[in-house]
Amino acid sequence: MPIRKHALVGWAVWGLCLPAWAQQPLLLPTALDAQSTVLVLQEGMYPFLPGSPTMSMGANGPVLGPTLIVHQGDDVSWTVVNALADSTTLHWHGMHVAPENDGGPHTPIPPNGLWNPTFEVLDAAGTYWYHPHLHHMTDHHVSMGIAGQIWVRDATEQALPLPRTYGVDEFPLILQTKGFDAMGMVESHTNSDDVAMVNATVDATLEVPASVVRLHLLNGASQRVFQLGFSDNRNFHLIATDGGLLPAGLALNRLRLAPGERAEILVNCTDETGVTFDLMSFASELPNAVYGASQPGMGPGQTLTNYNPNPLNGADFPFLTLQVVPAFAEAVYTVPTVLDPSHVLPWTAADADVVRTFTFSPTQMGQGALNGGFLINGTPFDLEVMNFDVQLGDTERWEITNQSPIGHPFHVHNTPFYILDRGGVAPEAHEAGLKDVVFVPAMGSVRLMMQFNDFAHPDIPYMYHCHMLTHEDGGMMGQFRVLDGASSVSMPTSPVPAGTFAPNPARGQVLVDWPPGAEGARVVSGTGAVVCTGTRASLGSQWDLSGWAPGVYMVLWEGRVASVTSRLVVE
Repeated sequence: MPIRKHALVGWAVWGLCLPAWAQQPLLLPTALDAQSTVLVLQEGMYPFLPGSPTMSMGANGPVLGPTLIVHQGDDVSWTVVNALADSTTLHWHGMHVAPENDGGPHTPIPPNGLWNPTFEVLDAAGTYWYHPHLHHMTDHHVSMGIAGQIWVRDATEQALPLPRTYGVDEFPLILQTKGFDAMGMVESHTNSDDVAMVNATVDATLEVPASVVRLHLLNGASQRVFQLGFSDNRNFHLIATDGGLLPAGLALNRLRLAPGERAEILVNCTDETGVTFDLMSFASELPNAVYGASQPGMGPGQTLTNYNPNPLNGADFPFLTLQVVPAFAEAVYTVPTVLDPSHVLPWTAADADVVRTFTFSPTQMGQGALNGGFLINGTPFDLEVMNFDVQLGDTERWEITNQSPIGHPFHVHNTPFYILDRGGVAPEAHEAGLKDVVFVPAMGSVRLMMQFNDFAHPDIPYMYHCHMLTHEDGGMMGQFRVLDGASSVSMPTSPVPAGTFAPNPARGQVLVDWPPGAEGARVVSGTGAVVCTGTRASLGSQWDLSGWAPGVYMVLWEGRVASVTSRLVVE
């Protein structure tokens, strides 16, 4: 059920005093075999709240984005078209790519612009995701709806008896909480995130087969930590975390996910036709100093503006109702135990070529600490300042100490890492695999081991930051270059004029003024579909628009041009 402070009086625990709003089927993003694809970032209207359409943003639609499915070793070409009024970026969170392909804040896409990263997929099988990453705007663009999952397959994963029928026994689940103002519009940079949703669906239901079901979980929330489990306290099997498969499956009945973290779990529903149960967040079990607990700081005097009253804080609440239906012909009934034995920590602390220390601290002290900003090593983020350089090929140990009164999920771009220890104690089994987000508790510490291979650039950096997006936007972020003496990369320094159309808006016929250097064009609809493609010679300077549906089209110019796009409106 949706949980909203405006509609709920006397809320205490899940199941009491809930508003009687009808459940609705889970929104299932389109799955794309995405070796080559176009993502159009666009504005729209979407009913996050039942019967109340609100302004939203999405990729190839009004909210969220397609699930991109690729294979290790694929050469991908992804074209991102920015049809927003804002500049933005698109970051491939967790993927090991060159800095110019990473989509961080140094790679902005202007309105009507495009970006075309091309790279080989080097990552192991796992669940990754994409979201905007423009400095000061990340939380706004994610809160408005731009987020999607990326699934990588590899030979090890393909050899396992796992569910792989998209939308039947394998599902992407993007877990979020959002706040809404009095007009029903999405709020960003808010602590009033009192509506829980999965795949942008409030009160969601999902039919699953009476067999083993695979769920790709993503905490896509701006700040909130989720303590996940099922309403009947059944066991599930954790098979993968941020960077891919664990060495072996792990039976759990609770799994804590901080913002940015992912996990793949198997739920065995064999012989359970007709059974109904809920995916829950058991927030009543969260300790103090975690965003989502009843107390966000370490003590009752440390309060957070607009954090209370919020019925989600410290209370158990449902995300999704699963309804078990008869199994299908290709159903899977086994749960593998051995997964990827290669995913174990390959280094000792002594193997580090370089040791770096990071300290988290608040900008305000005392009881108001939670309402100020947060710093890494005493410094706020500055786009013009390079915090440090890494040498290509080095193995590094990062030692992180949190001297603030709230926990922070810490994310490193470029390379996955292993958790060496937490406060000197080896990580628990569910954190033994490859990670790219680690939760650093208040007044706690963690040590990470990582190696920087494959990519270097003299100018474009990678980022490290808190994945509480309000903290990131507020400056809890830094940047580093990976350097190699042999690297020499030149980047375009001046914009290329875009092509124009007359008239625009147009109907019937339109005259085309091609940009300099353009040798071809692709015309993409608002859904990301390519509706027309050709060379300059074949398309010519006058296009026939008869048969084109009314709407906004993005024209991607190809050839000796640097990521140029134009907008064409057809009436």
